[in-house]
Amino acid sequence: MPMMTRDVLLEMELEEDDEEDGYIGNVPASKRPLMAPPAPPSLPSSLALENLEQTTASGSGSLKSQQDFRTPEFEEFNGKPDSLYFNDGQRRIDFVLVYEDESRKETNKKGSNEKQRRKRQAYESNLICDGLQLEATRSLVDDKLVFVKVHAPWEVLCTYAEIMHIKLPLKPNDLKTRSSAFDNFNWFTKLLQVDESIIKPEQEFFTAPFEKNRMNDFYIQDRDTFFNPATRSRIVYFILSRIMYQVRDNVKKFGINKLVSSGIYKAAFPLHDCNFSSPSEDLSCPNERYLLYREWAHPRSIYKKQPLDLIRKYYGEKIGIYFAWLGYYTQMLLLAAIVGVACFLYGYFTQDNCTWSKEVCDPDIGGQIIMCPQCDNECPFWSLNVTCESSKKLCIFDSFGTLVFAVFMGVWVTLFLEFWKRRQAELEYEWDTVELQQEEQPRPEYEAQCTHVVINEITQEEERVPFTTWGKCIRVTLCASAVFFWILLIIASVIGIIVYRLSVFVIFSVNLRKISNGTDPIQKYVTPQMATSITASLISFIIIMILNTIYEKVAIMITNFELPRTQTDYENSLTMKMFLFQFVNYYSSCFYIAFFKGKFVGYPGDPVYWLGKYRNEECDPGGCLFELTTQLIIIMGGKAIWNNIQEVLLPWVMNVFGRCNTVSGAEKITPRWEQDYHLQPMGKLGLFYEYLEMIIQFGFVTLFVASFPLAPLLALVNNILEIRVDAWKLTTQYRRMVPEKARDIGAWQPIMQGIAILAVVTNAMIIAFTSDMIPRLVYYWSFSIPPYGDHPNYTMEGYINISLSIFNTADFKSRVKESPYAGSKYYTCRYRDFRYPPGHEQEYKHNIYYWHVIAAKLAFIIVMEHIIYSVKFFISYVIPDVSKSTKSKIKREKYLTQKLLHENHLKDMTKNIGVIAEKMIGAVVDNNLRPKSD
Repeated sequence: MPMMTRDVLLEMELEEDDEEDGYIGNVPASKRPLMAPPAPPSLPSSLALENLEQTTASGSGSLKSQQDFRTPEFEEFNGKPDSLYFNDGQRRIDFVLVYEDESRKETNKKGSNEKQRRKRQAYESNLICDGLQLEATRSLVDDKLVFVKVHAPWEVLCTYAEIMHIKLPLKPNDLKTRSSAFDNFNWFTKLLQVDESIIKPEQEFFTAPFEKNRMNDFYIQDRDTFFNPATRSRIVYFILSRIMYQVRDNVKKFGINKLVSSGIYKAAFPLHDCNFSSPSEDLSCPNERYLLYREWAHPRSIYKKQPLDLIRKYYGEKIGIYFAWLGYYTQMLLLAAIVGVACFLYGYFTQDNCTWSKEVCDPDIGGQIIMCPQCDNECPFWSLNVTCESSKKLCIFDSFGTLVFAVFMGVWVTLFLEFWKRRQAELEYEWDTVELQQEEQPRPEYEAQCTHVVINEITQEEERVPFTTWGKCIRVTLCASAVFFWILLIIASVIGIIVYRLSVFVIFSVNLRKISNGTDPIQKYVTPQMATSITASLISFIIIMILNTIYEKVAIMITNFELPRTQTDYENSLTMKMFLFQFVNYYSSCFYIAFFKGKFVGYPGDPVYWLGKYRNEECDPGGCLFELTTQLIIIMGGKAIWNNIQEVLLPWVMNVFGRCNTVSGAEKITPRWEQDYHLQPMGKLGLFYEYLEMIIQFGFVTLFVASFPLAPLLALVNNILEIRVDAWKLTTQYRRMVPEKARDIGAWQPIMQGIAILAVVTNAMIIAFTSDMIPRLVYYWSFSIPPYGDHPNYTMEGYINISLSIFNTADFKSRVKESPYAGSKYYTCRYRDFRYPPGHEQEYKHNIYYWHVIAAKLAFIIVMEHIIYSVKFFISYVIPDVSKSTKSKIKREKYLTQKLLHENHLKDMTKNIGVIAEKMIGAVVDNNLRPKSD
C-alpha cells in the first residue's frame, strides 16, 4: 500500500481529562519537532526527516465528513488459533491494538464515546496513511472488544529501519572462535547447557546501519525473514508512538501511550508466537515462547544455564542483558556463599571456646554481676546472666571468621564488578550493541515539548530543545527539592521508629526482667533489647513497604516533569531518584543500629537524653552486633518473601480472575491475539523494579555482611528462584514486551561501584565500633597480662569484669525529687563502658583502657581500608574492562564490515562508470557516422 502525504487530524474541543503525554503548543511550523509520518518511502531517510513536518502541516484541517477517514477492514476469525497472520495468511501481525466498541458499551455516554471514536478513527486513518496495513476482528468472547491487527509492509520497514539506524546483516560472520583452555571439561559443562538440538545457536552476521540506497549490500535472502519479529515490533511501535490523532489551535496530540492511558484503546502489544505449554500447529512458527518455557522457565531447568541468545532474540537486548547480569551475579554469589557458610560454621563450632560468653553464663560470675537500670524510674536492676543465650548466639557472628569474611567480601565485590564488565563487553560484541548510541531516538514526550530554538555550539546550526537554560535550572531545582523532601520524610519515619524503641523498651524492661524469676523460659531467650529490636524491625519493614509504594509514583511524576531526552536518560534519572530513596529507606535503620545506638549514652549518673526527653538506648553487654543481624534478617528476608508474593501470586491471580470471566473452554478456540490480551501488561518500568530489587539486595550483601555471613547464601537461594520466577512471569503471565535495545545495565553499574566503595568503610566500622572484637583483642594482648592485668599468660579470662564499669547507686540522679533507687539493696551496679570506678580521683571519667581501645579501632579502620582499597585498585588495574580477544574481534569485524561496504561501493561505481562510458562512446560513434550537412 503506498504511503500518503496527507494526515487525517481531528480539530475538536479539549476535554477536561485529556492529560497530554505529548503535545505541541502555539509555535510556528518551522520550530516544531519531528513527529509526523515520514515522506513517501521513495525518498531517502535524510529527506524523509526534512519532510516529516511538511507532511503533517498539509493535513491539519478540520474534519468535515466521515468519509475523510480510512478505516481498517473487518474480517471474521478464520478458525486458526495459532495463526500470526492476517486472514490472507501472507501479512504477518506485527502489533495488536484493542478497543471497546462504543456503540456496544453498556453505559453509553454519547458525547464522550463519540469523541473517543473519532479520535481512534483519525489515529487509525493516519496509520494507514503512513503505510501500515490494518485488519480488524471482533472478539469471540466479548463482542464489545475489537482487535486491530497491524502489519508493516516491506517499504515501511525499510524506511524506518534507516531512520532508526537499525543495524542489519551484511553477510555471515566467518570469524573463527578461539578454543578454550577448558574444552577438556565440556563433558561437565554440557550437563548445565541447553541442548543445542532443541535451541539451535544463532547464526552470526557482520552488520551495518541499514540504508535503502545500499540495499544490495545487505544479506537479504527472504524479505519475510530479513526483519525478525522483534525488529518488526520495534519499528511498528516507533511509528505508533509518533502518529497524531488530534489538532486544535496548533496543539497536536499523538502516541499510542496516550490513547491507551486515556481509555481510547484498552491495550497495545506485540504477539507471543505460540502457547507456552505446547508448540504451535503452524509448522512455520519457531515456537520460541514454548522453547523458553521448557528450557528456561520450567522448574526442571533450574540447574541449567540460561539460553541468553534466545532470550535476547525473543524479548530484546534490554531484557537479555538483565538476565545475563542476574545470572552472572548469582554465579559469583556461589563463591561468597561458600566462604560465608565456612565462616559461620567456624563461629558455630568454636562458640564453646568463647570465654567471655562462658563468664556471662556462669552463675558465679555473670549471675553475681548486677547491671544498672537502662531507663529512668521504671526499670529494675538485672542480672548479667539473663543475656546468656544472646551472648552464645553473638559468639557465632562476632568471631575471627567475621573479620576474614569482611576482608574477603571487599575483594569479592571488586572481582564481581570487573569480571562483569568483561562479560558485558562480550555481550555487546555478540549482540551487536557496541555502537548502540547512534540508534537511540528522542522520546515522543521530549519531542513534543521542543518549542525553543537554540544554536548548537558544535555545528552552529539551529536545533530544538524543550526549555531554555533558565527553565532547565528551575526544573532541576524543583526536582531536587522534591527528592530532598521525601528523603527528609524517610528520616522522620526513622526518628519515629527510634522514639518507639526508646518508649517500648521501658515496658519490656519492667515486664521481662524479674531477677527473682530469672529461669523463666521466656525471660531466658527474650531480653528487653531483643524484644524491642524485633518489634521495631517489623514496624520498620511495614513503613518501608508503604513509603516505597507512595514514592514510586512520586518519583515517576518528578522524572516526567524533568523531561529527559531519551528512554535511557529517563530510566537513568529515575534510577538515581529511586535508589537514593530506597537507600535511605532500607538502610537507615541498619546504620542507626550499627553506628549510633549505644554510642552516646553517657553513664547511669549522667545519661544522655534524646530530644531532651528520651534516654538513649544501650546495647547488650556484648554489643549491638546481634541486634544488627536480627534487623538484617527481618528486612532482607521479609523483602524477599514480599517481593516473591507480589511477583508470583499477583499476576497469577489476576490472570485466573480474567479467565474466569471468559466463556469456559474459550481459550482453545480463541485466536492468539485474544489469548494474549487476557495476560497482564508488563509496563515500561517492569524491568526497572527487578533491577532495583536486586541492587537493594546487593547492598545488604555487601554493606553489612560483617554482621551476617549468611547473607550471600540467602541471596544465592533467592536469586536462583528469582531467575526462574521472572522467566515464568515473562513467558506465562505477561504479554510480550516491545523489544528494546540496550548495551549495558545503565546507571546501575556506577551505583554498584559506589556501594562497593562504601562497603569497605561500613564493614570496617562495624567490626571496629559495633562488634566487641577490637576491645577483646586489646584486652588479650595488653590488659590481660602485667602491667595492666594479673594473669601470667595471654588470656580472655576476666574480660567481662574489665569491660563493665562500676557505678555507685547513691550517685543516681533522678528527674523527680527523690531517686527511685534510694534505699535499694544494691550499693553498686555495673554498666557497659570503660570508666574509672567511684572513689577514684577521676571517677566516671574514661580510663586508659578506653583510650587504648579507641586508638586500636581507628588504627584498624585505617589499615583495613587501605589494604582493601589497594587490593581493589590493583585488581581494577590488572583486569581490563574489555578482554584482548573481544577488542580484537570488534576491530576485526569493523574492518571487514568497512571493507565489504567499500568493495561493494567500488563495484557499483565501476558498473556505473562503465555504463556511462559505453553511452559516451556510443554517442561519439553516432556523431562520427552521422553525415555532415552542408
